[in-house]
Amino acid sequence: MNPALRTAATGMAAQQTRTEVIANNLANVNTTGFKRGRAQFEDLLYQTMQGPQVLGSSETNTSPAIQIGRGTRLTAVQRLHNQGALENTGRALDVAIDGAGFFPVQLPGGQTAYTRDGSFQISDQGVLVTSDGYQIGSGIKIPSDVTDVSISSTGVVSGSKGATGEQQELGRIELANFANPSGLMSMGQNLYAETPASGEATTGYPQDEGMGRLVQGQLEGSNVEIVQEMVDMISAQRAYELNSKAVKAADEMSQTATDMVR
Repeated sequence: MNPALRTAATGMAAQQTRTEVIANNLANVNTTGFKRGRAQFEDLLYQTMQGPQVLGSSETNTSPAIQIGRGTRLTAVQRLHNQGALENTGRALDVAIDGAGFFPVQLPGGQTAYTRDGSFQISDQGVLVTSDGYQIGSGIKIPSDVTDVSISSTGVVSGSKGATGEQQELGRIELANFANPSGLMSMGQNLYAETPASGEATTGYPQDEGMGRLVQGQLEGSNVEIVQEMVDMISAQRAYELNSKAVKAADEMSQTATDMVR
């Protein structure tokens, strides 16, 4: 088989993968706390047709090696954890993180996951949970007779209790941070899992060193930029077309050579 066919085919596969990542970004343009992905590639091994050669003597010019590349491959789909725009909702249980950090979430199996989605609810047991019903942190209980729940920028949850309206502190929301947030593994449902690449979670309260502040009544929007994604998609489409033309050209050249033998 003509090596150019394989080389161009790797380019087509790379652009197909890139398009899939872009499509996922666009699909989640309105997903709370979503972080866009970016496909990264590297070139494959090179075939050395001729090594470096000394022309004349060692003090004269040396010709470089003649190498032919054999394509590209996917190395990673990196999550870009830059801040998304904060969108005002006016809802008391909507909380955005302005800065670094994630909300720790307790999964049913006992594992801890992490999210930037602060659209909280109150469960039937009066516990602060995510929109999917997962408990936030170690659990913050909000009694049924508590009204006007407020969440401060440092994570303190309080509310007015009883007919007197006495303010009562109900708990405090913790945050977790990672040395490499891009190393977190996406689990779906706006959740991330810790991995060796992300490093271990460092927990603390909002506005502690290395942690962002909480903003009540707002949610963090997706950090996807539609215009940039459209430009990237057009670029991927054009590169795919050119690689397909290279496949066709290599095939036609092979056919021509075969016809000459006949």
